[in-house]
Amino acid sequence: GDYENALVECRNCLEIQLKALGPDHPSTAASYNNFGSVIGPDHPSTATSYNNIGVVYDEKGDYENALIEHRKALEIRLKALGPDHLNTAESYNNIGVVYDEKGDYENAFVEHRKALEIRLKVLGRDHPSIAISYNNIGSVYYAKGDYENALVEYRKALEIRLKVLGPDHPSTAISYNNIGSVYHEKGDYENALVQHRKALEIELKVLGPDHPNTAESYNNIGSVYYAKGDYENALVEYRKALEIRLK
Repeated sequence: GDYENALVECRNCLEIQLKALGPDHPSTAASYNNFGSVIGPDHPSTATSYNNIGVVYDEKGDYENALIEHRKALEIRLKALGPDHLNTAESYNNIGVVYDEKGDYENAFVEHRKALEIRLKVLGRDHPSIAISYNNIGSVYYAKGDYENALVEYRKALEIRLKVLGPDHPSTAISYNNIGSVYHEKGDYENALVQHRKALEIELKVLGPDHPNTAESYNNIGSVYYAKGDYENALVEYRKALEIRLK
């Protein structure tokens, strides 16, 4: 048979149904079964489907099912691709994200560090994916309230992004925002404002004045002013964020 075309059709059908119907719909399950019958249960593309279903469950807030699907993907990737493959790292990363969202920070650390170890081995230190791992580890520290270690990891991510992506990249802006949020939580409002304004400057330049990320930066700046008790400036910034979000 024409397995390549069948694979493409099954994958397209599955992706559409995941978006339109969700992972629990009978039609989605049928498409997944068709997909599996074309390429088999231990194929990397089957792992990709499990991974995609896990991502949808995660977006829905169904963390238990997300973990089940991501672990299925990981099992196949370990078997088919090996322990040092970047797709294996992706699975560890995604499992870490789910644990973080569940509030299971210790397991989140374990998974993110596995992802980081593989990425460092395969990609070297100066790669955007390494920055993502440092950022994710920082986010777990932030969620735990360990702001000093969060700053350490966020700064590692920023350093790589400045070097590899440059000072005017949206991911660099994300790092500035994350560092600003840590300063906010520490009560260092002046440094928080500095970092959030750096993020805003990049977003205005690269994404434009009507982008959701730009709104998020205005909102972050407003939150710092609010925490400082500067309610007039807080209102100004919050209204800028609202204006963008209403468009």
